[in-house]
Amino acid sequence: MNNGKTLIVLIGPTGVGKTDLSIRIAEKYNSPIISADSRQLYSELKIGTAAPSEEYLKKIKHYFVGTLKLTDYYSAAQYESDVMELLDALFKNHDTILLTGGSMMYIDAICKGIDDIPTVDSETRRMMMEKYENEGLERLCSELKLLDPEYYSIVDLKNPKRVIHALEICYMTGKTYTSFRTGNKKQRPFNILKIGLSRDRDELYERINRRVDIMISEGLIDEVKSVYKYKELNSLNTVGYKEIIQYLDGNWTLDYAIDKIKQNSRIYSRKQMTWFKRDNEINWFNPDNEEDIMEFIESKTKIVTK
Repeated sequence: MNNGKTLIVLIGPTGVGKTDLSIRIAEKYNSPIISADSRQLYSELKIGTAAPSEEYLKKIKHYFVGTLKLTDYYSAAQYESDVMELLDALFKNHDTILLTGGSMMYIDAICKGIDDIPTVDSETRRMMMEKYENEGLERLCSELKLLDPEYYSIVDLKNPKRVIHALEICYMTGKTYTSFRTGNKKQRPFNILKIGLSRDRDELYERINRRVDIMISEGLIDEVKSVYKYKELNSLNTVGYKEIIQYLDGNWTLDYAIDKIKQNSRIYSRKQMTWFKRDNEINWFNPDNEEDIMEFIESKTKIVTK
């Protein structure tokens, strides 16, 4: 639907340079920034998630940065609901709004919508976690095969979060998880302009390695120590945190843990690019070609800058 309102979606792999460019785009077009990073949501995880600096947060109004505690439950479905409500309010005063981040499911939740899957009640969630802890993942996979063979055939059976969630829905509703997964793209009451950032692989890897070194010098180890008591939470099963936890547990040396952060960050960047490359709506640029990016935005949105 063309109502003159545009959501600019700035995406790309970790370390490519989204944050710096997002600030300059937001400044130029007087746009607030909505984060699409599932870990920057947590106030305790600033360094390891490369959250926007205090200086950036003062310059431009950001949403969904540091708004949750580690122990808060949050999902892509909740994110979709919260962001759509926010966009409705923001578009009353802005013609363009910038959404930026690297969390693929969060981006898809806003651009395409995700299925209307029921929210799992706390009793069911607690029961399934107990089953997982007592019986193990293999037993839960067997249950899923019985209750929802269709989803069993496509889910990553080594990902306990996915398996458990599907079983939660099966137990809570008496229906298969598959029955709620329609995959239909939702219509949005605004235009969506997707800009993807990419760099030469060697250059990207060098930037990732350098960024990890900077995180260490800025205090990543102390940050992980401060949340160490929550190490079993899924929110800490994240590159940068899970490796330092291995070091703090005495399983790895610090040098090895840092090397693994760099390696796992590079692997994650490849996964992100594989995901993004499937989307033919993304317009790709090197982030250093900032003038071309601005001209492209203006040509597609008819923004008149002062």
